[in-house]
Order: sequence, then structure tokens, then C-alpha cells
Amino acid sequence: MTILLSTLNARYAHASLGLRYLLANMGELQAQTSLHEFVIGAKTTDIVEKLLAHQPRIVAFGVYIWNVDETTKVVSMLKRVAPQLTIVLGGPEVSHESGEQAIVRMADYLVTGWGDVTFPKLCGEILDGPKPLMKVHAGVQPPMADIKLPYSLYTDTDIAHRTLYVEASRGCPFKCEFCLSSLDKTAWPFALDTFLGELEALHARGARLFKFVDRTFNLNIKTSLKIMQFFLDKLEADPDDPVYAHFELVPDHLPDALKEGIAKFPPGALQFEIGIQSFNPEVQALVSRKQDNAKAADNIRWLSEHSHAHLHVDLIAGLPGEDMASFARGFDKLVALKPHEIQFGILKRLRGTPVIRHTEPFGLVFDACPPYTILANDLIDFATMQRLVRFARYWDMVANSGRFAQTIEQLLWDAPFENFMAFSDWIYNKTDATHRIALDRLANLVTQYLQVKGMSREAATQLVGRDYAGRIDMPAEKPDSAASTPARQARHLAA
Repeated sequence: MTILLSTLNARYAHASLGLRYLLANMGELQAQTSLHEFVIGAKTTDIVEKLLAHQPRIVAFGVYIWNVDETTKVVSMLKRVAPQLTIVLGGPEVSHESGEQAIVRMADYLVTGWGDVTFPKLCGEILDGPKPLMKVHAGVQPPMADIKLPYSLYTDTDIAHRTLYVEASRGCPFKCEFCLSSLDKTAWPFALDTFLGELEALHARGARLFKFVDRTFNLNIKTSLKIMQFFLDKLEADPDDPVYAHFELVPDHLPDALKEGIAKFPPGALQFEIGIQSFNPEVQALVSRKQDNAKAADNIRWLSEHSHAHLHVDLIAGLPGEDMASFARGFDKLVALKPHEIQFGILKRLRGTPVIRHTEPFGLVFDACPPYTILANDLIDFATMQRLVRFARYWDMVANSGRFAQTIEQLLWDAPFENFMAFSDWIYNKTDATHRIALDRLANLVTQYLQVKGMSREAATQLVGRDYAGRIDMPAEKPDSAASTPARQARHLAA
């Protein structure tokens, strides 16, 4: 193959939507182009050997915050053993502040932003001339109708074993300064009938798990309803052949028509990722986040009480202007709304995001290495921020995992943030670890802590034992009605 498209995914189950878009839009060069995905953690020499085995002239890498370090090693080795090779970079990590990045200095060309049109054009010029003089090529944004959709490029293996990423639109109209989507001017939809036709073709090939990457799925309610109706029709046609769809929702925009549609979905068919990030109005204003907190809370409560959707709600610690007390109040408020999972995130300084403007006034200190996590600010010192990082990790292991559904209520009791922070501090002092804690050991540690807090040994053992026996071995006990549901969500469904 003359042109190789490659990236290092965070895990095998992820399939690169961006590279498939490039391949779909290669035009006359498509026959000379192939896609080669790897997983972070793979040996650099193995990746290089496999790429060079195809004797390419051009290798293009999708570079993201999670793979930039390892991709840099791959590019460095390729340049050493095959200096004649032309290397092109693209992706969000290298589309901003590119001048200071080692990987960009080593590469031959860089495409920033949208690559659907610009990358094929660049490849043609590299291969056939005239040779491009400029290293950096700003991606041209074509009309949405001119972009060829990539979904036929998902292989049968992808459909059987990987998450299928799809998008009904690109972009975002909101300006939250910690998010790269804040740089977009608006959201641009694909032609809905064409998109639904692609979903139909995927479903006919056996696809049952669809993850929408749209930043604002419920921005246009008419579009949202038509897409949800597509999935409802599949569920109604054959209830024994379920589908699972993941959408990202704007939390304060849930009109009655959308609620009516959501309420029709059975358990195990629908997940919503909902970004709250902060309940503090002053913090929201600082980072240009517009959100009606009362409506957002009411909508999450309604979804929790009146729908079967799995709710994954995001909070971010470390935002400028938010101290521990403010974050704790927001956390406790969110726990009371009873989402299935709270994604406790720590602020990251993504390249190009406007949040950097707050660095000096709010004393923001970020790690210089990916993923550029905040280390301290003027309200939360380094040691306290590390406690929050550990809280986030243990919360994911105990609460979000769905493995301790009854036990977590005892751990949180009447002051969720305070009580789980105490548990987090205790377990870290006990283990000096936040990773590689086996499930058996974790269950024993939770049991011990309940006793430290005054529960009898027998009661603590029985409580944790009921959770452990019922959910540790999922998905073996996954309900038949949730056959397409990811294992972690199925544990919450069984709770």
C-alpha cells in the first residue's frame, strides 16, 4: 500500500472513526490506502515493523492526548530506520500549539483541524507533485454533503467485537473553555436521511451497539426524535434482539416531546452522558458555560425516576474559582439526583482550549506531560488535588463499577463527598495503591472499612457479600433483555 492510515487506540474495543473518515474520502487514492490500528502499550518496534512491511510511501498518524507520547516514539523510530518515508500528522493533539511539539518537528507534514478534503489533496501532491512547500496545512471544512460517510468501512470484526462510533453532526455551539469544542462556531448536521440509511446498513450487518460522538445530541429535538425512533423501531420489531445507543445530552434541554420518546425505551437500551461539570454559577460564568442548573437538576431527576436510561453524569474538579467546599456541594447535589454513574474528572488543559487564560489569575498549575492534568490552583494545593485524584479512582472502582450497589449507600450515608473522601484517604493509607487492586482484595477492604465505621463484622460481611456475589461475575448474570448492553451498565441494571 502507498498510503497507511494509523493510530494507537486506547484499547482494542475502540475503532477510529477519524481514520475511517479519511479512508472514505481518499477518492482516487483510496485503492492505494489502508488502515492499520494499534493499541497503546504495544511495543514500538512491533508497530514500526508491521507498518514498514507494507512498504508505504506515506504513513499518516491520528494523534490524540492519550497516544501522543507513544506515537512520538513510533515516528522517531520510523525516521531512523526509514528516513525516506513521508510522515503526516493530524488529530486534536497536534492541531494546536504545534510549534512546541517534538512529534511535529520530526514529521514531514501536519494537517490541522478537518482532514476530509485537505489530507487527500496533500497526499496527491506528495505523490504526484508539485511537492508541498508548507509543512502545516490548515484543514479545509467542506460542506457536510460533500463528506463521504465512513460506516461501510467498519469490518465484520469491528461490528462483532468493537464499539461503533457514529455522528449525526459535528461541532458544538457552546463555548465551555475547558473543551476543544469551544473553538467551533456552531454544530453542523449531516443529512439525516442519509445518516439513518447508514445506521440501517450497519444494523442489517449485525451492529447492535452504537456510540454517538455528537457533542449536542439533543440540540435539535426533531432530529433527536427521528434518531431515537430508528432505535425504537428496531426494538419493537424484535424485542429479543436488543440494540444499545449512547448519546451525549445537554442537561438543561429536555422538552416533553423528548421525555416522551425516552420513556419508551426498555432497560438496557439507552445511555446518556450528561455534562454538569459544576453546579457553581460563578465558576460556570468564568469558563463561559451557560447552564440552567435548576432545569439540569430537574431533568436528571426525571431521567432517574421516569426512564430506564443509564445515566453517566460528569463533574470536573479543579476548575478556576471552585474550592473543595463548592465542589463537595455540587457532588452531594448530584448524588442526591441518583444517576447510575458520576464521572469524577480532573481538569485537563487540552491544547488550544481557552481555559489557559485563567492560568495566572487563578494560579493554575498543569502537568507538562499528557494528559496535562491540573496539579494545583490558588484554592486547592497539590496535596489536596492528589486526594481528589485518588477519590476519583476509588469512586470509579467502588461506585461506578456497579459492583457495590448496596454497600455504596452505607459508605456515603448523609454526607456523600465527606464520607467517601474519608474512605478514599483510609484505603490509600492502607494500600498505597490506586491501581491493580484485585476485586477480592477490594471487597475485603470495603468490609474492613465498614467495621472501622462501626458496623459489626457479620453485618459488613453480609452486606458486601450480597453485592459481591451478585455482581462481581457479571456479565455472566446479565439479563437476557440487556444482551447488547456493556457489562458495567448491565451491573447497574441488575442492581
